[in-house]
Amino acid sequence: MTDQFDLTSQFDLTGDQREIQELARRFTADRITPHAAEWDETHHYPVDVWKAAGELGFGAIYVSEASGGIALGRLEAALVMEAMAYGCPATSAFISIHNMVAWMIDRFGSAEIKDRFLPGLVTMETIGSYCLTEPGSGSDAAALKTSARRDGDDYVLNGTKQFISGAGYNDVYVCMVRTGEEKARGISAIVVEKGTPGLSFGAPERKLGWNASPTAQVIFEDCRVPAANLVGAEGEGFRIAMAGLDGGRLNIGACSLGGAQRCLDESIRYARERQQFGQPIADFQNTQFTLADMATDLEAARALLYLAAAKVTADAPDKSRFSAMAKRLATDNGSSIVDRALQLHGGYGYLKDYPIERFWRDLRVHSILEGTNQVMRMIIGRELTRQ
Repeated sequence: MTDQFDLTSQFDLTGDQREIQELARRFTADRITPHAAEWDETHHYPVDVWKAAGELGFGAIYVSEASGGIALGRLEAALVMEAMAYGCPATSAFISIHNMVAWMIDRFGSAEIKDRFLPGLVTMETIGSYCLTEPGSGSDAAALKTSARRDGDDYVLNGTKQFISGAGYNDVYVCMVRTGEEKARGISAIVVEKGTPGLSFGAPERKLGWNASPTAQVIFEDCRVPAANLVGAEGEGFRIAMAGLDGGRLNIGACSLGGAQRCLDESIRYARERQQFGQPIADFQNTQFTLADMATDLEAARALLYLAAAKVTADAPDKSRFSAMAKRLATDNGSSIVDRALQLHGGYGYLKDYPIERFWRDLRVHSILEGTNQVMRMIIGRELTRQ
């Protein structure tokens, strides 16, 4: 009996974690799920929902208590993202981006920059975007070209950021810019506020999915930003960006888990109700096998992601390898599960009257975001061969 108890304690969620999960599920059921299809259809950016999420602490999940956050771990954050993605992956993924911005400022910013930006970010009265990718630097992030030239007490920024979630709508942009040599050591992180002269935005991108989260270019043309807005020291930006990505990869994987769980649940319900050849299709062995594989793939990805989240929270030496493995498996499995859900629904799965096609579109980008899954394999393989 002792061994049984120990196994349950090791592999199950704690009472506190279940409470956080349930809080996020209730919020999703009330504020997200009933409206997600309309947001997708109308390309609505639900800022009011962000502010309501901020009231629950979801805008600063792993920001320190000293800075006003709720100081939880990466597993708790993954539980929130997974629960919210059950209603809308695009909404949940943006909560992840905002949390990454707030965490970067809290973890690496000066006392002055924390005092200026964190109160609004914590409550989500102000909303943050993360700006790393450029038209010519995606997977090769260290090749970014956006320049920040020091001029007295300011930096003058020139360049363009690409695929930025919330661009043009959000209030705060944590940007990776080049302050030095053409390598990772020459990159710095700086906060740019909306309304700064020289800051503009491209037209909204026309996308396959994530329609509830606007995406556009962020453009700097002699944009003058106070040097006091630097996050960390000059030249530390690439390290800061990479530190943020471990958590971001877990969160985007969790978003895939939530979307896949929703589509599995919808498929089970549909299979019980749909009649063919005089019986529910749930009675067919082929349907049962498909559902069994979907559930198994989902639980395998979930177990690995929760393990990786615990490693990132504990700052384990292999945290980056495990976050890459978890992100790769969760996003690949998530897309595969949703694809099988669409197939089980037949022609109805292709209709917007059912939620499956929206999840199919929204989850597809997860294998590209926060580092493509090909880059995840590079990280994993590199770490393995270094041992």
